[in-house]
Amino acid sequence: MADTMMKLYQLESCPYCKRVRERLSELRVTYVNINVPRDKSQRDEVERVSGQRAVPVLVDGETVLDDEEKILPYLDRKYAKAET
Repeated sequence: MADTMMKLYQLESCPYCKRVRERLSELRVTYVNINVPRDKSQRDEVERVSGQRAVPVLVDGETVLDDEEKILPYLDRKYAKAET
């Protein structure tokens, strides 16, 4: 298995990003927080990994999710198993 760290591309002021950060904390998932520029035209790295410039974007190995409505269920499926 690869040693790739999960990455969250996000903006501190983004309420959707905050929901993802909170869920990652609740699940005690280790990740790298990558703050992106407020100006979408400067988000080249986000576009390179996800095909679009909006955040949040979560990269977990080969899995790339580009919306909190996809990210939160994914985190629950993959990481919440031990909470039950």
